[in-house]
Amino acid sequence: QVQLVESGGGLVQAGGSLRLSCAASGRTFSNYVMGWFRQAPGKDREFVAAITWRDNRTYYADSVKGRFTISRDNAKSTVYLQMNSLKPEDTAVYYCAAKGYGGSKRWANDYDYWGQGTQVTVSS
Repeated sequence: QVQLVESGGGLVQAGGSLRLSCAASGRTFSNYVMGWFRQAPGKDREFVAAITWRDNRTYYADSVKGRFTISRDNAKSTVYLQMNSLKPEDTAVYYCAAKGYGGSKRWANDYDYWGQGTQVTVSS
């Protein structure tokens, strides 16, 4: 049973930083892609960033490029999302997700496993 457990969300002022963590368990993830998505109230779930476990390739949405950094720790089976220079429009529930290596990294429907989400609120 694959489990993804997010942590690290919270309330922060605009310009501040947060680091989200996603602890993965239940299988070997060496051929998986790990992604972060977010969903604001009344909006669709949108892609934020992804990383390939096998070769550490990273992908970012244009809206977060240069501010957010995705990384992984193999020993801990954990993926991180370092979020800097946060803006009020970054406010959303952030979800960790996992999928097999092939196909799109940016399409939520391609992901097989999802965490429960963690709330990030950025005040102006």
